[in-house]
Amino acid sequence: MAPLDVALQGLSVFGLVLFAVLWLMHLMSIIYVRLHLHRKRSEVKQPFAQVLGVSLLKPLKGVDPNLISNLETFFTLDYPKYEILLCVQDQDDPAVDVCKKLLGKYPNVDAGLFIGGKKVGINPKINNLMPGYEAAKYGLVWICDSGIRVKPDTLTDLTNQMTEKVGLVHGLPYVADRQGFAATLEQVYFGTSHPRSYISANVTGIKCVTGMSCLMRKDVLDQAGGLVAFAQYIAEDYFMAKAIADRGWKFSMATQVALQNSGSYSIGLFQSRMIRWTKLRINMVPATVLEPISECFLSSLIIGWAAHHVFRWDMMVFFMCHCLAWFIADYIQLTGVQGGALSFSKLDFAVAWFIRESMSVQIFLSALWDPTISWRTGNQEQQQDFYFEIHGESDALLIS
Repeated sequence: MAPLDVALQGLSVFGLVLFAVLWLMHLMSIIYVRLHLHRKRSEVKQPFAQVLGVSLLKPLKGVDPNLISNLETFFTLDYPKYEILLCVQDQDDPAVDVCKKLLGKYPNVDAGLFIGGKKVGINPKINNLMPGYEAAKYGLVWICDSGIRVKPDTLTDLTNQMTEKVGLVHGLPYVADRQGFAATLEQVYFGTSHPRSYISANVTGIKCVTGMSCLMRKDVLDQAGGLVAFAQYIAEDYFMAKAIADRGWKFSMATQVALQNSGSYSIGLFQSRMIRWTKLRINMVPATVLEPISECFLSSLIIGWAAHHVFRWDMMVFFMCHCLAWFIADYIQLTGVQGGALSFSKLDFAVAWFIRESMSVQIFLSALWDPTISWRTGNQEQQQDFYFEIHGESDALLIS
């Protein structure tokens, strides 16, 4: 057999395997969402003495239009034993006034404001959180980003998942209902492409966790050196989770999603965020270079060609049918992650879905073209090179 024939045969087999893997991911994600997320829990409550105390660490920097309403949801949690530790790096940060306003409004809530941070490494988030972490008095630490809003029973849901063998509970990232097409675009991404990979990884045993909302055992973190041990990394959540997993603890996913509700959003900001995340994944997990073939349009072309080569089916007809099936599966999954009616029409979904899928290759190429990672505090190219060199063989990725 000629080398070209062998190569074509191998490529066709790859296409068929890709088809099986991608649709297995679709099915795992859809089934998991339907069976696990938004479940109704028993009204039976633990005696107060048995309730696990939780120290909430809230890193804050700057103010967006939704900050005060997001923060206020944490002051109204229906949980009997928790404290709120608000951490702000600079005295002049406008977030300080927001915190003081809420502390005055809810004097009966166990909460405190920590200003100034503590320089222990290159990670600004860890530096910000250090005073709060050192003051935490409970055995569970909940690190939750400033743009997250919660329901009154969110903390109850998290602690219910913290069984005796679990060391970390995380929430599936999603987006709250907001106005405008940019909000729809974000909701479509976090309800389709992102959870498909995120859930599939966790179901198959790959510990894939984001740091937007994580409840962790403080004693396990302390055994690993405390927060200061992770201050040398930008993707600190990855290494915290790895430290917990290396000590034999299991991970669990909350039944409620981690609801992002930033008041500052646009298509440009979404695109920049996706490019930054892709750069980070490329630096830390080299296999990310294969990520584009997991997206709808490119994978449909590859699979369509394989179907034509093996079965002599019309490639373009297969491509269109495959994209349509993918579109329907994504809509089913999105409604499951939403847990109710969507805030936009099916037409809005179709437009946002098409644009998001069309952007995926461009985002990936942009990340390859300029691998420099720019965070809020500046350029981190040298540090990220170091992380990849030392930790590039890890089996999971966490991003914040």
